Amino acid sequence: MRQAQVYRWQIPLDAGVVLRERRLKTRDGLFVHLKEGMREGWGEISPLPGFSEETLDEVQPLVIGWVDCWLSGETPALPAQPSAAFGLSCALAELADALPQAADYRAAMLCSGDPDELFAALAALPGEKLAKVKVGLYEAVRDGMVVNLLLESIPDLQLRLDANRAWTPLKARQFARYVNPQYRPRIAFLEEPCKTREDSLAFAEETGITLAWDESLRDADFYFQQQPGVGAVVIKPMLTGSLHKVQQQVAAAKALGLTVVISSSIESSLGLTQLARIAAWLTPGTVPGLDTLQLMKTQLLRRWPQSDLPCLQVDALEPLR
Repeated sequence: MRQAQVYRWQIPLDAGVVLRERRLKTRDGLFVHLKEGMREGWGEISPLPGFSEETLDEVQPLVIGWVDCWLSGETPALPAQPSAAFGLSCALAELADALPQAADYRAAMLCSGDPDELFAALAALPGEKLAKVKVGLYEAVRDGMVVNLLLESIPDLQLRLDANRAWTPLKARQFARYVNPQYRPRIAFLEEPCKTREDSLAFAEETGITLAWDESLRDADFYFQQQPGVGAVVIKPMLTGSLHKVQQQVAAAKALGLTVVISSSIESSLGLTQLARIAAWLTPGTVPGLDTLQLMKTQLLRRWPQSDLPCLQVDALEPLR
């Protein structure tokens, strides 16, 4: 016998979370809980404001409709909206015991705030020192100086940078001018520095800084190909679609020798633990980009290891059916 419930939730975020020039005060989403006999599966559906094409209010009735069809014994097609397709496919995968339990809870440390406060935390990182820095939020010259100072101060540090297409070619060059050329090889990659892929490719050729595609993976005209200066892709499953589509993208990128990083779209702790399992399964050996729980005030349903945040359970959620 099949049973199911859809829940709506909201988590307060730290005041400093800014996405594409808009301040995000809460993270909102849905959980789907499917049960069949003794088996069960959970999935998270949380479109990311400013990045997802669909909104939570748009997908909510679609998800409830899908669940109603599933409860009637049908096998409905997944919705076209990426967040709904991903969350429902995760619930189905858990239900079928098709999502491996092994997880990669390593995370590239997300650096934000005063650079002076970062040094001690970065220096204290055990083992491989890997961090992610958002650039493009301030002046490009300031970003270049901060990145250069981090690399100069911590000689074994590797940085992943993300510009979210914030720079013109001029600003991208201003950034690079302040990063010592001898430190640039320790920039693992820079995600989408410029507004167009052509300008980003020209930047990589000029500076020798390795590129990673992120937003480009969701452009209608994008396809996987070998391109000089491109060394990685960053896949955000919540913005990509079903688990099957995520698998297809990982396989296509790996076939070209690209590094593939599974990355967060600021999911809840439940969603993050599933992403950690997906990373261990599809991108073993590559540290995922999942260090976003620090932006939240609480966890939901499943705990992230070593997090001290309180963890709310089902009774704190809003049932929708």
